[in-house]
Amino acid sequence: MVLWGLVLGALLVVTVGCLCLLGLLRRRRPQEPPLDKGSIPWLGHAMAFRKNMLEFLKHMRAKHGDVFTVQLGGQYFTFVMDPLSFGPILRDAQRKLDFVEYAEKLVLKVFGYQSVQGDYRMIHSASTKYLMGDGLEDLNKTMLDSLALVMLGPMGQSLGSSCWREDGLFHFCYNVLFKAGYLSLFGHTKDQEQDLRQAEELFVQFRKFDNLFPRFVYSLLGPREWLEVGRLQRLFHKTLSVQHNLEKNGISNWISYMLQYLREQGVAPAMQDKFNFMMLWASQGNTGPTSFWALLFLLKHPEAMRAVREEATQVLGEARLKARQSFDLDISALHCTPVLDSMMEETLRLQTAPTLLRVVHSDHVLKMANGQEYLLRSGDIVALFPYLSVHMDPDIHPEPTAFKYDRFLNPNGSRKVHFSKAGQKIHHYTMPWGSGVSICPGRFLAISEVKLFVLLMVTYFDLELVDPDTPVPPVNPHRWGFGTTQPSHDVRFRYRLRPTH
Repeated sequence: MVLWGLVLGALLVVTVGCLCLLGLLRRRRPQEPPLDKGSIPWLGHAMAFRKNMLEFLKHMRAKHGDVFTVQLGGQYFTFVMDPLSFGPILRDAQRKLDFVEYAEKLVLKVFGYQSVQGDYRMIHSASTKYLMGDGLEDLNKTMLDSLALVMLGPMGQSLGSSCWREDGLFHFCYNVLFKAGYLSLFGHTKDQEQDLRQAEELFVQFRKFDNLFPRFVYSLLGPREWLEVGRLQRLFHKTLSVQHNLEKNGISNWISYMLQYLREQGVAPAMQDKFNFMMLWASQGNTGPTSFWALLFLLKHPEAMRAVREEATQVLGEARLKARQSFDLDISALHCTPVLDSMMEETLRLQTAPTLLRVVHSDHVLKMANGQEYLLRSGDIVALFPYLSVHMDPDIHPEPTAFKYDRFLNPNGSRKVHFSKAGQKIHHYTMPWGSGVSICPGRFLAISEVKLFVLLMVTYFDLELVDPDTPVPPVNPHRWGFGTTQPSHDVRFRYRLRPTH
């Protein structure tokens, strides 16, 4: 007993010593931002942050101002809330703030993918080549075919398909966009019915992983949930394996290009499977939720729905489907929809909330727009949360919580790009895709997918809320900081193909 008491006593001393070294002994140095370590050693403010990031940051900004450092699970994060001071962080000419290091650790933890040197640049190169210009046009045509397959079935519109159907709007949008995106990017077999069944089964598993994702990132899962995450990871690695790729046709040039690079770098097939899982989540984790918010705002704002439909009619003409037909839509129409573009940008402003992170490689002085300078400590992480500091800033966007479909339109109908804060032009007036080196490489594909889906829904379908007075649901507080937000609950709606004439 005496021996065990000595051992336990020694362990306690070591544990307390480590906690002190990790948190209690840290003190604010001259010129550093205000430091708020929280009341719990090592954890700091982690629990409050994870419970509701938005409310926590509102409280910290009110307490400390536009720059402050907080302790979150043994790591120190410096949040910069003044958008006029974002430039030096996003440009980082001295290269002392690194995005890649944090991203590589995250994808290893979540997807099991071990990055190889240069693959981050490779992803951007592939995206520039195949998700812009002619490459994007080709992929949009494939996406249109996939949407038709998912929404109309292998045989096209049937004679009895003009009856009303009811579903949850979030489930419907996420389901359709995921399946169409998966088939467009990762290919198909000759059996369309089988492809649809597999895509549906994969969507069910994807939603299970997606629901666990925020707490997985923060290491807050229970024992059974950890086992479930492991099962899901193995399932996706198998389903998306490069071996199964050989059995499919129509794998996108984007995916093929990146896998070819990994093969040339000597990356093992098992690691390529994990890369595919990462790219599936990156490409499909936000499009479904974004389309949900877009359609919900249109349904809640009839004037916006009228404006978008009138524009669609001008661009596409009066579109109706006849029996056994598929969608007939000119992809070039996506370039001629300023009203839809504004509505989408407003949706993204209201409902995307990414966190931009940079690891401080060596002590670095950050000069704010007001001339004040702060010392950033090596090893800390600089964080931007544009949703609160930009999207919800009433100086940049008057009535920031209101949905205004024409907020990003000039009186002459052109796109509005001039916004200001405190009398100064602001370059980063919305940041749904991040910015700088961490800007989403697939943003053009994502916005095209959502626009295409919304165009199809407002052109070929009648749709309405089951309860027109149902309010817009609040955001699930655990989704702040992870791209497009998700609702705390679904909203029921009805839809039908417009009757043929």
